[in-house]
Amino acid sequence: MKNKGNFFYITTPIYYVNDIPHIGHAYSTVSADILARFKRLSGFNVLFLTGTDEHGLKIEKEALSRGISPKELADNVHIKFKELFNSLDISYDRFIRTTDEDHVKTVQRVFSELISKGDIYLSDYEGWYCTPCETFLTEKSLLNGNCPECGRPVERIKEKSYFLRLKKYEEKLLKYIDENPDFIKPSFRKNEVVSFIKEGLNDLSVSRTSFKWGIPVSENNEHVIYVWFDALINYLTGAGYLNYRKDDKYKEENDLANADGKKTNCNYNGENENKFINYFGSLHHIIGKDILKFHTVYWPIMLLALDIPLPKTVFAHGWWLMDGKKMSKSLGNVVNPVEVVNTYGEDPLRYYLMREVTFGLDGDFTLKNFTTRYNSELANDLGNLVSRLLAMIKKYRNGVVPISAEINTDLIDYALTLRDSLDKRYENFEFSKILEDAFLFINKVNKYINDSAPWKIDVNNETENKFLDSVLRSSIISVYYISYFIYPFMPGTSDKINFMLNVKFFSDGGQFPVPEDVFKEGFKISDESVMLFPRLNISGGKNQG
Repeated sequence: MKNKGNFFYITTPIYYVNDIPHIGHAYSTVSADILARFKRLSGFNVLFLTGTDEHGLKIEKEALSRGISPKELADNVHIKFKELFNSLDISYDRFIRTTDEDHVKTVQRVFSELISKGDIYLSDYEGWYCTPCETFLTEKSLLNGNCPECGRPVERIKEKSYFLRLKKYEEKLLKYIDENPDFIKPSFRKNEVVSFIKEGLNDLSVSRTSFKWGIPVSENNEHVIYVWFDALINYLTGAGYLNYRKDDKYKEENDLANADGKKTNCNYNGENENKFINYFGSLHHIIGKDILKFHTVYWPIMLLALDIPLPKTVFAHGWWLMDGKKMSKSLGNVVNPVEVVNTYGEDPLRYYLMREVTFGLDGDFTLKNFTTRYNSELANDLGNLVSRLLAMIKKYRNGVVPISAEINTDLIDYALTLRDSLDKRYENFEFSKILEDAFLFINKVNKYINDSAPWKIDVNNETENKFLDSVLRSSIISVYYISYFIYPFMPGTSDKINFMLNVKFFSDGGQFPVPEDVFKEGFKISDESVMLFPRLNISGGKNQG
């Protein structure tokens, strides 16, 4: 395979278990899944990590309000995330929980390493803390006395704390940002990070003593480790940090890595000692814009202190709004992704999230726009193209593809140009543009069939019959490419198309097979048909015709 030996490590944030999943969780995770699927199909050794963040004061308080233990709360809610991701056909390699045994050991190991290096030290903390955001705040950062992120009241705390040295690494971090223009994406977010660093970094409190639901500091079990320090280290745990730091005390076989029973695509556990560094040399984070500072300031400083490669890219996407307002339970405008999937299917939601708005900007979620895109683009343009083409091959050629016919070079060259543009498009997270290009090609194929009008051809005329063969061959190769283009976004739909084409599913793994290796003499499409997208009526329900 072209990219054998190349590694690609993609992560989502790990999600807090204080409440059920919402559309923002689906957005981050679907986008990471799209990248993982494309890279696998391109021959990369992919590690795709997602999971749940289960420690902290907010979890402790939420559990207390429900009359259960924090672990019970985490056990209950993390299942909701798994159910959502399974319903969205998310192909993660590991679903990590911060209560997993290997993660707890990794966090304690890292904390101890940084203490021994002098990059974590014990002192006194006095300042402001926002429990909902699990964030330490300075007086200067408060907005009308409240948290600048969520607007809620903050509390004054004074306690012994361990601190992570930040100022020591300011210049190294600024240099990395300057020399690596792809580190912070979209690029317009770079200035806010650089400005924050240049204002001067204060050492970060990384432990608490006023509550107990967290990972204890090995050297001092009166302290639990700050939830954000704990959470960020999941990226180390998932890549096998304990195997990388392979002394006898910490070496793990990592049997826990797939405790949820998911098949691992990358086989990263213990295969070789270089894999950890190979993955970290290709690390890409997808996050929401509200946690940019944690991933572009605190996290890279932790890695600098550990002498581990920094991420290639941290991409901070925007928020989904409803009628221009941020979704919140109090406003009653929260979109439940599980309900959307149950009503319309997983692929239409995956498609809409990636097509409706440029990745990185805020978007407005409306059922009207969702229904319009579903009917116009999915049902009409894509669904009708596939169904009528396959019907014509069955009608005119008994399902056998005329392989020796001349192809329409204009059509196939267009497909090849799109294929060759994909690496750069994915590298730049241009998801909406990839789909726009794919549907321009779908419309081009539809127009080609309409203009060719095969239903008017006299099959008894040799010249016209050869032309019909050319139309059918050119169109089925085009549909095969279309299935490839949409696969990372709509894997279930691609599988259905490939089933009807009678070709291998891209989801079965391996690199993309070129059409010349697929459509050979005597090739016959499947006798069975599947409706891809039943049209929606105006209220959003499906018509079955």
